[in-house]
Order: sequence, then C-alpha cells, then structure tokens
Amino acid sequence: MSSLFGATILQTATMLLIYPPLAKSCEAPAGIARLAGALRGHGLNNCTLLDANIEGQLYLLAQQPQTDDTWTRRSWRAVNENLARMRSPELYTNTARYQRAVADLNRVVEQVGLRRQLSLNLANYQDPTVSPLKSADLLRCSEEPERSIFYSWFVERLTRILETTNPQMVGLSLNYLSQAPTTFAMIGFLKRIAPGLAIIAGGGLITSWLRNPTWSNPFGGLIDHLVAGPGEEALLKLSGVDDTGRHQTPDFQDLPRQGYLAPGFILPYAASSGCYWNRCSFCPEKAEGNPYHSLTADRVMADIATLCQKTDPSLIHFLDNAITPALMHRLIKTPPGAPWYGFARVSPLLTDPEFCRSLRLSGCVMLKLGIESGDQSVLDAMDKGINLQMVARTLAALEQAGIATYVYLLFGTPSEGLPQARKTLDFAVAHQSAITFLNLAVFNMPVASPEAHDLQAKDFYEGDLGLYSDFVHPQGWGRKEIRTFLDKEFKRHPAISPILQRDPPIFTSNHAPFFVSREPGENNKQEKNE
Repeated sequence: MSSLFGATILQTATMLLIYPPLAKSCEAPAGIARLAGALRGHGLNNCTLLDANIEGQLYLLAQQPQTDDTWTRRSWRAVNENLARMRSPELYTNTARYQRAVADLNRVVEQVGLRRQLSLNLANYQDPTVSPLKSADLLRCSEEPERSIFYSWFVERLTRILETTNPQMVGLSLNYLSQAPTTFAMIGFLKRIAPGLAIIAGGGLITSWLRNPTWSNPFGGLIDHLVAGPGEEALLKLSGVDDTGRHQTPDFQDLPRQGYLAPGFILPYAASSGCYWNRCSFCPEKAEGNPYHSLTADRVMADIATLCQKTDPSLIHFLDNAITPALMHRLIKTPPGAPWYGFARVSPLLTDPEFCRSLRLSGCVMLKLGIESGDQSVLDAMDKGINLQMVARTLAALEQAGIATYVYLLFGTPSEGLPQARKTLDFAVAHQSAITFLNLAVFNMPVASPEAHDLQAKDFYEGDLGLYSDFVHPQGWGRKEIRTFLDKEFKRHPAISPILQRDPPIFTSNHAPFFVSREPGENNKQEKNE
C-alpha cells in the first residue's frame, strides 16, 4: 500500500466519508463534517460525505411490512405524512401527536426488521446472530454483506458513488454498537468490489476499542487504518498533508439540511474533546485516557457564525462533555442567533440567577446536567467536585431563568446502596419543579477503569470487544436489585412519574429542547392535549 499513500498521488486523492446505520437520525453527523472541513480547509476538495444512517432509515421506511395487523397497516400508509410532520415545528407543540407520529414510524421499522428476525427501532439495531462485542461476528458481517438488511440499498448507493467519484480512501465513523454490524457489512462489500480502496475507521466506538490496554487488532486484514480520538490530523497525514494544527470550520455542505427527523436543521458542534474536569471515578473519558483539547471562545464563535449563515439552524447542539464557563460567558456576550443546548457541569457560576438569566437571553433553552446522585457521600466517592447545596441552587437558578434541565442520575456505583439511592429519590422529589427531564442509568464499569482493581470483577458480556466489566458490588447492590428499585419505587413515585413521561420517546434529549419554551421569561411547558 505504500504507493497508494505516496504524497504525489494522495494530494489529488478522492475521499468518501460515511456515517453508517443505525443511530438516531435527527441531526447531521458532526464527525464526518469536521473531517470534511479539515480536508477542504487544506485544499483537499475531492471528498464526498454520505450520511448512510438517515438514507438507510428512509430506505427501511419505504419497505412495506409483511403483516396484516391494523396498527402496522395504518402506520405504513402514513409514513410520508409522519415524516413531514416530524420535520414541521407544529408537531412539537402537541406531545400526544408527536408521540403517535414517532410510534407509527417506529412501528414500520420494527416490523420490517422482524421479517429478518432483527430487533430494530429508530435508534437501535440488534441482530440475535451478531454480537458487536465479538470480532468474529463482525468479520462474518464483512464476509457476508448480503445478509445485511441494508444490503440492497448500499449496493446501489455505494456502487454509484464509487463510479462517479472514484475514491481512493473511504473513512467510516463508527460511534455506537448499533452501527457496527452494518459498518462491517459495508466494509466487506467495498473490499469485494474495490480491493484497492484504503479503508479507515474512526469514531467513538473505535476509540474505546483502541484505548483498551488489552487491545489486539483483529481487523488487520480488513481495515487499513484504525484511528483513535479526533481524526482530522490522521486523515490529513494519510492524504499527504503535514497538519499545521490550524483549526478548520466543519463543513456540512453534502449533507441533507432538510432531511433529518427534526423541525429544521440541528447544528451539532464540538468546542472541545475530552473533559476539562476529568476526575470523576469510573468515567470512560478518564479510563480511556482521552486528552482534553478546547478551541478558544473566539474561534468557536467565528465557526458558529459561519455555520449559522450557511445552515440556518433551528437549534445548536453543543457536543462537549461540558461547555466551559469561558464559552458560556462568550455566548452571553455574543448570542449565536439560534436556540442552543448542551452538557454543563454544576458550578458556582450556574448558582447565580442573574448569570442564568443572561444565559437564557443568549438562546440557551436547555442544559444537560450529570448530577448522578442525591447523596453527598456518593458524589464525594466519585470525585464529582460538587455538593448538593450547589446542585440545589443551580436547579433553582435555571428554573427561575426559564432554562429547562435534562438531569442524569446514575445508580449502582460501588459507594451506593439502597439507602443512598433512596436519598437520590428524595432529592429529585424535593426539586421536581426544576427538573424538566430525567435520565436514569445503571452504572457500567469501564473495562479499563483504574478503580476496577479494587473490586472483584466478573464478565459483563461475552466477547473480545467488550467495553464494560461487571463486578461484585461491595454492598450487595446488584443490577437486578437496582432495576427492581427503579421500576417499583423510583419511577412510580407520583412526583417522578410525570417527569419521566414527558421525555420524548426514542429521540429523548435530542428532541427535548423542542418541547420547552423558546421565549426568554416564559415557563417551560409540556402540551398534553391534542
């Protein structure tokens, strides 16, 4: 392959960047847009972007399910109407109609999948014969691509792109386990029809695999290059360019601005990679050793201004693990001109009602908060760097400002037992009016977590590509007991149940901002009636 990667050849090489099925299809894939920006910013304009995720899902929705039940027939007849509704702001003013549209579209995908014994929905893909945690299964997907439910679609689509653009390199962005089977099927097909193509794979899932200290590459004969972390520098080097480190604005040019399942274009943007706190015990970012890199606030605002002009977004989604205080101050000083949301760390800054009001005036409609627990001893054991008084003041300040909150709670860490979990329930109940949405998760221990050495580990899932390991909980607070508590006690509490019920099905936090007030000073509302 040395001749392929000669600088003279690759300065004019064409590149195809693919985001594979299946994942939520409500916003454009930020990863391949960043890569395109880096390539084109260095004069490598011969790159093509393919969001195979949204195109593949639309292909599934065009298939007629082979079942006669009334719900499926009705859903099939209404596919185009429901797709149009999902792209209209009007649908998001009525929760009941939104839920029905999502359920009907999901029903079609589900029933189409059942024809192939697959468990599909609008956000997930499960094949009982393929484990994305087993390299042998994924290699089998590459050897038998025709077994993929997307095969008929990607045969035609990839063949046409190869004929029209003649790429010399193909990069695939693999972020979720639900994308893995189709990703490998597409790679196998590409290798079959174009053996000389250089295949590059990166993205969040690839990064997690590569940063596992026990990693041993099982894909050497199939994938030419595996890239961990942000892929811009690696891709430029493979293209024969010595990267100067100069940041380039992401480029969404080839992606369908109006084609996603959202009421307008959602602009995904990452101002940083890694986490600026990076101390929390058992955090995957810490376990994988992902370094923290951040753009300056000036650079971020210049990018946002350019991208807003080109894409006219209905919403900006900051992808950072936590939006920095510096960027928040800059957003207040220079509002981006579109509503925005993202993750933020609970901090003294967010306890200031006046600051939160200014943040709301800048366009902030929702903040996602990783509170994790309502017990201080658990937070201290996790090294979260926050206290419950600060959390309470933050929730109150955000509520006063009219900023919705999407609160994340985590159950089953080694320092938590049933008494501590009940304190979390008590805390959530006490602050119910300030919690707009809730995400309840059961703790998974990253396989490379340094804290795992202090615990008695067990196999979590069978497979050589596992991301997590199970353990014997020091307090006997096992996964079964945790789920029983959540299902029978936490979720059934009369103060908690309404919060959980307002979470948008399937699309959850990605669509949640569309269900809160867009006007500063108005209370967040959920329309319950048709």
